[in-house]
Amino acid sequence: MNTQRIWLSLLGMPLAATAAEGGFFANSTATLQARNYYFSRDFSDIVGANKQSKAQEWGQGFILAYKSGYTPGPVGFGLDALGTLGLKLDSSPDRTNTGLLPLKGDGSAPDDYSRLGLTFKAKLSKTELKVGELQPNLPVLAFSDIRLLPPSYQGVSVSSGEIAGLTLQAGHLTTTSLRNEAGDEKMIAMLGHVPQRGAESDGFNYVGGDYAFNTNRTSVSYWHGQLKDIYRQDFVGLKHSQPMGNWILGANLGYYDAREDGDKLLGKIDNQAFFSLLSAKHGGHIFYIGYQAMYGDSAFPRVFANISPLGNEVPTYEFAYTDERSWQARYDYDFAALGIPGLTTTVRYITGNNVTTGAGYEGKDRERDLDIGYVVQSGTLSGLGIRVRNVMARSNYRSDIDENRLILSYTWKLL
Repeated sequence: MNTQRIWLSLLGMPLAATAAEGGFFANSTATLQARNYYFSRDFSDIVGANKQSKAQEWGQGFILAYKSGYTPGPVGFGLDALGTLGLKLDSSPDRTNTGLLPLKGDGSAPDDYSRLGLTFKAKLSKTELKVGELQPNLPVLAFSDIRLLPPSYQGVSVSSGEIAGLTLQAGHLTTTSLRNEAGDEKMIAMLGHVPQRGAESDGFNYVGGDYAFNTNRTSVSYWHGQLKDIYRQDFVGLKHSQPMGNWILGANLGYYDAREDGDKLLGKIDNQAFFSLLSAKHGGHIFYIGYQAMYGDSAFPRVFANISPLGNEVPTYEFAYTDERSWQARYDYDFAALGIPGLTTTVRYITGNNVTTGAGYEGKDRERDLDIGYVVQSGTLSGLGIRVRNVMARSNYRSDIDENRLILSYTWKLL
């Protein structure tokens, strides 16, 4: 990108001259992750214009992440790099659109796709400026690394931790590189589960902060996000963890308020969303119960193609359509408590109703998830991660889904 070339010419000489003096190389880290991903989604009751009955692909991904230290002096300079490569192992034009691989004009997936992104950074005290390839993870723009390769954005960000317990962040993003694309694109919105491809934005702005106190057992958050000329959104949140004997009780509460912005490219947007996710942990057991409610005349807005931190949103169904109310029951178990470290499971059931479909009837949906993960603890394959996900999702206003995922991952530490 042009920003990278400009900053390379401006900072390349100072970085080269001072990098050897201190922490630029000494504090550098580099990892290479290999990710093998099989994704299958059957649509057993197709609803909508797209009548494709199955999305099924298999890919091999590589993610190279380099993070430098900082040059010495009052203001330190550094350089990060993110390189990604995706390889097609299996695909067909009649079962594309899994989000693993790009889509060519003829409806097929290419054999490979790759990207290299650079991030130039500067640090003064506990305040850091970054320009270039960014991967923010915010309540108004979550980092959704749920396919073969991670997404990224291009722009500028600043974060500050000068005050103990308080982290402040702000940024301006101009383009995005989607999880299954190599290039830069303008951003579009999703309302509920529907991508709004008729309107594009070249600016996402955010500002906000998190304050942790009570020996870090309690945190409060406020964030504001703006997808220019489409929507603006505010978020307030509270998280708390409370030990009680052998139990640890937790609460995660949040409220969003969204309106149309600027030129109103998608017309009026009116959404208020509340979620609560309560937990109780004892030994290897964690029990969750969640409630989530949508208010206003619109579904929940977010930047495509992210999931959000809503308590009942999962990678298959979002439970965030207009007026929807949903409940969740979830159970996690860590088998380390039984002497089997590395083995974990999650079972989750979510049911939603009261959806305004616009078709004269109440929308309802439900989903059951089963996730099993294992990380090899020793031997030749030590560190190899294996995850299996099985999903059954049913709805009376959108397509039913039966889904299976198999993910193998291994990370080498290069520096």
